[in-house]
Amino acid sequence: MSYAASTTPALHLQGISKSFGEKKAVRDLSLEVPAGSVFGLLGPNGAGKSTSIRIALNIYVPDEGTVRILGSPHSPAIANRIGYLPEERGLYTKMKVGDMLAYMASIRGVQAKEAAPRIQRWLERVELGAYRDKKVQELSKGMQQKVQFIATVLHEPELIVLDEPFSGLDPINTNLLKDFIVELRQQGRTIIFSTHIMEQAERLCDAICLINSGRKVLEGSVSSIKAQYGRNTVALAYDGDGGFLRGHPLVRKMNHYNSYVEVYLAERADPQHLLSDIAPRVRVKRFEVIEPSLHDIFIDRVGETQEAAPSREVAVG
Repeated sequence: MSYAASTTPALHLQGISKSFGEKKAVRDLSLEVPAGSVFGLLGPNGAGKSTSIRIALNIYVPDEGTVRILGSPHSPAIANRIGYLPEERGLYTKMKVGDMLAYMASIRGVQAKEAAPRIQRWLERVELGAYRDKKVQELSKGMQQKVQFIATVLHEPELIVLDEPFSGLDPINTNLLKDFIVELRQQGRTIIFSTHIMEQAERLCDAICLINSGRKVLEGSVSSIKAQYGRNTVALAYDGDGGFLRGHPLVRKMNHYNSYVEVYLAERADPQHLLSDIAPRVRVKRFEVIEPSLHDIFIDRVGETQEAAPSREVAVG
């Protein structure tokens, strides 16, 4: 099944906050997820990603703020249009794989005669066709995770929410899941996934929201975010004593690698001015304005917010 493009956001959070006792998990979070996109909710462990997802899915009620999902407030009818893969996997381990998937499909409104061929088709696609009559507890952890993914998409949801979906998967199965995400997006579905692994987000996401300590620190399309940072990062390789770069007024910070240095320029600094200043002092072998990775941006922005955040406040999930 494919879905027509919609101008209504698949998810809209406005001013969401949530505390658990003294712990502030989410703080005044607002974001929009465009329909038909792959959207990454990114952040370090404990940033508030899972809590934000649970609020969006009406598992938690926010202390403040509003949620609209697929254009409406949450309701039982809306729930059947959503597929959710939680971070804490939950399967009926004593049931046979096929029976459990049929049951999971039934509670999402899929009749048995429709579910049976879907189940077999998906099991074959994830190379578990021979395990339909095995009990879930007989499967490896990676196999169980693939079964859980099938349960998430079996009812052909319009919106698919994956909380740390690659956790525990080996490289082959990580690539398999990546291919499924791309395929589902091509069908017009909206995929939201949370992760702290930036390489996955960079390859898959159309747009991201980076949160830390429950606060949004960055949001937008991957291309626009990288373009914003690209003019401020230089890959520099040289022979000579570059000690003068430390504390240089045009340099905000540096990351050292084996063969070169990544230089993050100060705000409004012109890379050409830096080149003009260093050329008489060292032999420049490489000077290239580069597009930073999401990993670099993540480290940069999360480091800033951690330095600014009060130490007594702790985020959860």
